[in-house]
Amino acid sequence: MTKMNAAMFYAPKDVRFERIDVPSPGPGELLVKIGAAVTCGTDIKTYERGHPAIIKKVPSTFGHEFSGQVVGVGKGVENFAEGDRVTCCNAVPCGECFYCKIGHRNLCEDLLVLNGAYAEYIVIPARMVKVNTYKLADHMTYQEAAVSEPLGTAIHCIKHAGIRQGDTVVVLGSGPLGLMICRLAHLQGARVILSGEITEERKRVATNFGVNEFINILEVKDVKERIQMVKDLTTAGKGADVAIEAAGFPEAWEEAIQMIRKAGTVVFHGGCKAGTSITLDTHAMHYFEHKLIGVFHQDPEDYRRSVQMLTARLVDGRQFVTETMPLNQLISAFERVRRFEGIKFAIDPSVM
Repeated sequence: MTKMNAAMFYAPKDVRFERIDVPSPGPGELLVKIGAAVTCGTDIKTYERGHPAIIKKVPSTFGHEFSGQVVGVGKGVENFAEGDRVTCCNAVPCGECFYCKIGHRNLCEDLLVLNGAYAEYIVIPARMVKVNTYKLADHMTYQEAAVSEPLGTAIHCIKHAGIRQGDTVVVLGSGPLGLMICRLAHLQGARVILSGEITEERKRVATNFGVNEFINILEVKDVKERIQMVKDLTTAGKGADVAIEAAGFPEAWEEAIQMIRKAGTVVFHGGCKAGTSITLDTHAMHYFEHKLIGVFHQDPEDYRRSVQMLTARLVDGRQFVTETMPLNQLISAFERVRRFEGIKFAIDPSVM
């Protein structure tokens, strides 16, 4: 076990499948054989245009949603042993910076980020082992455990939404995060409307997750019509109590604002391209007492809750994985996601 399969990022749209050295765990670290790495929108964006925060030098391994089995244990590790099946959040705060100390660990100024899931083996750093790594229950598959990282961000989002039982919540975006947010809103006791690209597979999963109404933007292309459809589905046509944007487009941010009632809440979960902006109706913002909230990432408590919810299958992680594909089909998996042909794809790095 000296060489391993790995997808190596060289430049935007230049990923090469190579044999590289298997890393070794240092003090406090774990060497994990990847059981499943699942595709993510951030990985697709990284492939298409790079990512200065994630890919700081090239060539580089990449991929960050994974689970696997411990095959090597660094000196000083006490809570894990070879053979343990584990998953971890790919980012962990320092606990010492200004934002960590005032309770915003998701905004840590020294956030440690781990990449390299699209490879046969990965080393989990010591800080991550201590804070954000968990053993899997026997009944959990590697595929479902690997969606724990994005679910943690959805939990962080819902935590800020202030949903109450009986609220009407509209979610914009039918990707994996939109579907997770729908499920969590349903568990909060909300009536859920999903607006997005509604394929047959996504509608099936969303229905299982408790979504009540659908607006297919592939069919209803007029924004004003979609806004009116949401209002028609709410009490006295006033608008949704909460709108959550999970698509990552400025136009969708503006659309979400127009879907809420007076004193309603909008949560912006989808990250837009740097440098973009939206137009805000200051009259409505002031006189209607709109509450607009930006959310980013998650903290270790959100991730702990994610693992618990997946373990209990309150959120069924198996619903997200459309198919398992070999490592050399990674780019094909990205393209299929872009064409709405699946939700997430699990990558098996042991098969080149």
